[in-house]
Amino acid sequence: MNEELKFKASIVHLILNGKTEEAIKLLSEHYKVPIPKIRIGMPKGNLKNAACYVQKTKTIHFQKRETFQNPFVVLHEFYHHLRMSTDMHGGIEKNADKFAENFIKAYKYAKML
Repeated sequence: MNEELKFKASIVHLILNGKTEEAIKLLSEHYKVPIPKIRIGMPKGNLKNAACYVQKTKTIHFQKRETFQNPFVVLHEFYHHLRMSTDMHGGIEKNADKFAENFIKAYKYAKML
């Protein structure tokens, strides 16, 4: 298994095991972006969402602690942070979903080995 696949699988593993802060730190180092702040609790106007990224404060907000351990949600929101921290453009939600799914596929593949 190549290094990129190992990295992605390890990130999902960390999130599933409640080490989301560590996973986000490693993601930030890997992609060379600042580490976003993390908050449990949603900002006003976003109560219906599981999580959201606020660019102004560079903070990922999670509705509940359980959401904080959901790899898809964590990676989806990290993608928004990554996108805003770099010059990435286009298909924001679709690309955030693909980003998260790519990590989860790597994790599932690694488990099969």
